[in-house]
Amino acid sequence: MPAADVVPAGWAATVAALPVGTPVAGEVIGRQPFGVLLRMDGVPNAIAPAEITSMPQGMDLPALGALVRGEVFWHADNHQVRVRLDEWRAADE
Repeated sequence: MPAADVVPAGWAATVAALPVGTPVAGEVIGRQPFGVLLRMDGVPNAIAPAEITSMPQGMDLPALGALVRGEVFWHADNHQVRVRLDEWRAADE
C-alpha cells in the first residue's frame, strides 16, 4: 500500500493517467465487505476499489493475489479510482 501522504500528493497525476474509461489491470491486494482493492499496473501510488455494487448477484469476489482487468468508471473525492471489473461486466450483460 502506498504511504497515506503519497496518494493525495499524486492525485492529479493519477487522474491524468487513469481517466474514466481507461482499461486497467492489476492485482487484488485486499478483500473487504465493500469489494476488493487493486494495485494497478503502471500506477504504483493508486489503490482502486472494485465495489460490489458492480458485481452481479451470485458471483464471488476475486481471491487475494488474483490478476484482474477492468475499466475506470469514477474518481472519488477521497482519492480513489473506482473500477468495474471485466468479469463483472461480462456476467451482467
